[in-house]
Amino acid sequence: MDNGQAMGSRPSDPRAAAEGVGNDLDYRGERLGLPQEGPGSAASLGRRLAAICVDWGLSALIAYGLIADGSVTATNNWTLVVFTLMAMSTVGTVGMTPGKRLLGVRLVHLSGQRLTFPRAVLRTALLALAIPALIWDRDGRGLHDRAVGSVQVRLGGTVAARPPEAAA
Repeated sequence: MDNGQAMGSRPSDPRAAAEGVGNDLDYRGERLGLPQEGPGSAASLGRRLAAICVDWGLSALIAYGLIADGSVTATNNWTLVVFTLMAMSTVGTVGMTPGKRLLGVRLVHLSGQRLTFPRAVLRTALLALAIPALIWDRDGRGLHDRAVGSVQVRLGGTVAARPPEAAA
């Protein structure tokens, strides 16, 4: 007897296996009630990575020119501090960092409202740790976004995402 027969029938392919456990989502953000495309849809990984690179570069320039007095070693040490302060203050007030604004990404709470300042501080602190941002769910949200109930969406128009409980 084959192991597959002893345990029951095997799915013919990974897609069939995923459908068998209820993973039948068509696009990122569907569980959150976000549109598939256009304004208010979940921001792509490329946009989000490019935005964080812009923000990191801007933070490095600020650290190099204003704090580190031209020292490369001191610049490396201060860049994370500048990045964290910039992200906390800009996400907590206008809902996006300069890099996110440049690339058309906005950070919102699942209710569609702007993140409160304490939530923005917690999200940024978790982002500075790096590990939470590297673990994603099916909607492309990192643990830092899940912890504060936020989602990164494309700019343009209003966003009214449904909480995951309401989407089910």
